[in-house]
Amino acid sequence: MTRVLITSDSHGLTQELTEIMNQHEVDWYIHCGDSELDFDAEVLHPFYKVGGNCDFDPRYPTEEIKDIDGIRFFITHGHLHQVKSGLTTLAYAAEEQEAKVVCFGHTHIAGAEKIGEQLFINPGSIRMPRNRVEKTYAVLEWLDNYNVSIEFYTVEGQRVESMSYSTTL
Repeated sequence: MTRVLITSDSHGLTQELTEIMNQHEVDWYIHCGDSELDFDAEVLHPFYKVGGNCDFDPRYPTEEIKDIDGIRFFITHGHLHQVKSGLTTLAYAAEEQEAKVVCFGHTHIAGAEKIGEQLFINPGSIRMPRNRVEKTYAVLEWLDNYNVSIEFYTVEGQRVESMSYSTTL
């Protein structure tokens, strides 16, 4: 089984990121931008990370393409793909990279949905969530057959039952 912890929009929080990492045994970490930390901040070392509209360290890439245990991930913040207006631009960018899983933030709205052949995951925000009271992040897991499940958690590590999502890639 492969497990990936996905977070975004932490906006300067460091202790909370450490606590989140300590609450789960995962294989990989992804931060979808707006950490507002230096690229080489110690708390971000285990993360694949991208820059958001509130990240000013020029070392942040705007996009990352990562192959994790046979699944290609497209990681971005989303502001350059106009995600507040829809996912079409983001979907095209991910399709050009042959990505199956698209991780993004920017909207601070947690959710997961499969559109066509792509799985979109927005972990929400652990600082300033929108459309929910819970400050959230996500954990994606799958077995060799690519049946994936996404669970959303609060900063305190409580599963948000109503947000569980499963699909096949």
